[in-house]
Amino acid sequence: MAFMEKPPAGKVLLDDTVPLTAAIEASQSLQSHTEYIIRVQRGISAENSWQIVRRYSDFDLLNNSLQIAGLSLPLPPKKLIGNMDREFIAERQKGLQNYLNVITTNHILSNCELVKKFLDPNNYSANYTEIALQHVSMFFRSEPKWEVVEPLKDIGWRIRKKYFLMKIKNQPKERLVLSWADLGPDKYLSDKDFQCLIKLLPSCLHPYIYRVTFATANESSALLIRMFNEKGTLKDLIYKAKPKDPFLKKYCSPKKVQGLELQQIKTYGRQVLEVLKFLHDKGFPYGHLHASNVMLDGDTCRLLDLENSLLGLPSFYRSYFSQFRKINTLESVDVHCFGHLLYEMTYGRPPDSVPVDSFPPAPSMAVVAVLESTLSCEACKNGMPTVSRLLQMPLFSDVLLTTSEKPQFKIPTKLKEALRIAKECIEKRLIEEQKQIHQHRRLTRAQSHHGSEEERKKRKILARKKSKRSAVENNEEHSAKYSNSNNSGSIAGWMHWRTLASFGEASTRLPCAPPSPVLGSVVCRSLPRDRGWVHKRDCSQLHKLLDGTRLISNQAGCGEQWEAARPGEGDAPCSGVNACSHGSSP
Repeated sequence: MAFMEKPPAGKVLLDDTVPLTAAIEASQSLQSHTEYIIRVQRGISAENSWQIVRRYSDFDLLNNSLQIAGLSLPLPPKKLIGNMDREFIAERQKGLQNYLNVITTNHILSNCELVKKFLDPNNYSANYTEIALQHVSMFFRSEPKWEVVEPLKDIGWRIRKKYFLMKIKNQPKERLVLSWADLGPDKYLSDKDFQCLIKLLPSCLHPYIYRVTFATANESSALLIRMFNEKGTLKDLIYKAKPKDPFLKKYCSPKKVQGLELQQIKTYGRQVLEVLKFLHDKGFPYGHLHASNVMLDGDTCRLLDLENSLLGLPSFYRSYFSQFRKINTLESVDVHCFGHLLYEMTYGRPPDSVPVDSFPPAPSMAVVAVLESTLSCEACKNGMPTVSRLLQMPLFSDVLLTTSEKPQFKIPTKLKEALRIAKECIEKRLIEEQKQIHQHRRLTRAQSHHGSEEERKKRKILARKKSKRSAVENNEEHSAKYSNSNNSGSIAGWMHWRTLASFGEASTRLPCAPPSPVLGSVVCRSLPRDRGWVHKRDCSQLHKLLDGTRLISNQAGCGEQWEAARPGEGDAPCSGVNACSHGSSP
């Protein structure tokens, strides 16, 4: 693609920071090897997934390429004999799944081109170094004074951003760095406004912004040139790395973990906050703060890559702050990213996870106070402080800055309005993504809770209780109906019962019935045994008394049965084995 050529219409711009997850679904054994079928998913949507097929040799090749990171990755060992056994394949599959889990959860490894190509070959099959060289070559046709010395291979973390060491032909000893980057998913500026703003960057003068020597852009990419700094970035200082080394080699596994001195933390932090406030006051969106974007020039920190927000590139820490709905503006994003930067300056390494539950001992409690306001659970849940608020905190408020350079960055009113609209669009996409992640997390949590063993037991108990309650309610409803229909004859029924009992009616078995308010307690608690009734066990739930041609209801609720008996056994209330279970008294 020529440098001035437009991108294809309807081009899909991927967000490379969206995490990829991988799960081995099955394995299939062929004649001489085994293939593993892997389901890869981008982000939270199961619809955005695909299958890839990989052999063990593919895993081994990837692992060899990642050795530059200096990490001990858990790839299962090779086996030459017996590697087609079913038990061995099942065990190896578990090991390979663990390997995938490790590389996809490591923040640096998961974003590197090697892992992306392994898991998503369709979207990452292009050779971006070659594409960048083509663009740079087209540029040099119109600007012959520049010359490429060598590619700076993989010194940055972005897949679609490449760097080249440059020189000016009439100044061969002076070294510069050219960076080329493709457009990203957050590019909302019109092509005209985008190109104007890119060309405006060399005019930005600030003591804490690394100056751009030259900048140009077309409809699909941008190219910028800056002076090469032998000392490297703030991250190079923290990790004691060489600036020209690949990103994986420099930062994945530092040989020595050691934070900066307290005075360095205070000074560098104050300088970074000052330039962030300057950009926000100008209405210029940033959102790309991390230690590799802070250049060291003596004892001064200077911010890099102002063009990233114009290009629409996603932030290095996007997978972190997209989890928290209160971090939804570019200023709050910058403040949260400043917390990551401060953590690295303090402890010499990034946090293990975010939010941070507890912080290790720091050179000053003032440092911990700032970290808690930007990285703690409470801060991520309730929101970030402003940049101005951080400048007022004790850690930075007493830092004296000595600089005579006056900041200059004039942005025309029309472009300011374009930047404002673009900033709102960037924040809107972030808010929408955070909303989807939040809904997915709630759904996943609900499904996990619903499917737990404890929850299943609770549901069974509740179902039994509901069934019993329903049965009781049905009985009460039936009792009310039956009682109302028989209430009027209850007294007469009682007298008739006494008459029948006096004749010694033998062995008339009566089931339980809903109660009569008048006779219930008499029948249930103290039926006169000498009048011809014996309390039996295991009756139905109704006591019924014969009243000529109809039955009179009484509420016992005792679950017992009654039988006619011989007269002369004496009057006695129900007691002992014959007692009713509900325990009411006449």
